Amino acid sequence: MSSPPPAPPPCYGLIAGNGRFPFLVLQAARSRGVEMVVVAIKEETDPAIAAHTRSLHWLSLGQLGKLIEVLHAEGVTRAVMAGQVKHKQIFSAIRPDWKMVKVLASLASKNTDSLLGAVVRTLEAEGIQFESSTTFLEPLLAPEGRFSRRRATVTEAGDIEYGLQVARHLAAVDIGQAVVVADRACVAVEAMEGTDAMIRRAATLVQGRSLTVVKVAKPNQDLRFDVPVVGPGTIAAMRESGATALAVESGLTLLLDRATLIADADAADIALVGVARPTLAPS
Repeated sequence: MSSPPPAPPPCYGLIAGNGRFPFLVLQAARSRGVEMVVVAIKEETDPAIAAHTRSLHWLSLGQLGKLIEVLHAEGVTRAVMAGQVKHKQIFSAIRPDWKMVKVLASLASKNTDSLLGAVVRTLEAEGIQFESSTTFLEPLLAPEGRFSRRRATVTEAGDIEYGLQVARHLAAVDIGQAVVVADRACVAVEAMEGTDAMIRRAATLVQGRSLTVVKVAKPNQDLRFDVPVVGPGTIAAMRESGATALAVESGLTLLLDRATLIADADAADIALVGVARPTLAPS
């Protein structure tokens, strides 16, 4: 008896937000022989993405029903979300279709994670399996330990230790994932404006003091649609604001344009540190 033919490889879809993240996913996927169907968000995605895919669909925020139609028509069975969608866009620019209205009505809380989680569950109920947004980008995740030329000073190490405590508390209640610290005092916390804007805001609150930036993942971060990211823009904001050290959680934080990020940090004498997430003791 002849064996059945092998199953066809899965067809991947990419739901692309803003920034460089979607481009890196496409590049990494192609290096593995995977061509992705791209759904770009009109309000967010860089139009340059058109030159990086053979199959592109533009949709507005809130067109969940159309999104499902597109993915089914293209035969997509697995999908990845990559790139930020600004919080203010989600809560002010969204024009929901009837499918999205049903999702919004089902939410117990109206934060971004709840909304994106509900969208993912809706799509998975339609037979579209979501994978971690870092599926193709594991080499770009932050390593543990120093990954810049300069080590953190004793003062910066103390600020990192303190900042981790504060940031993890904030992340646990879904307020933000990053803080700016100076001399073991919290200068600014991240909210809807994002990490880079928070850093610049912090600089306006101190008189030229050196700042340390700490960014963490949420306790139960859903990497299918939400991954902590830093990039060259973060280093630029730090350089402008007098921030001298950046700590992120290793294995969980994506370093966009990693080589450029590290080179820019070294040129600005900024210390980069990857910190392992503490493991919970068995109960």
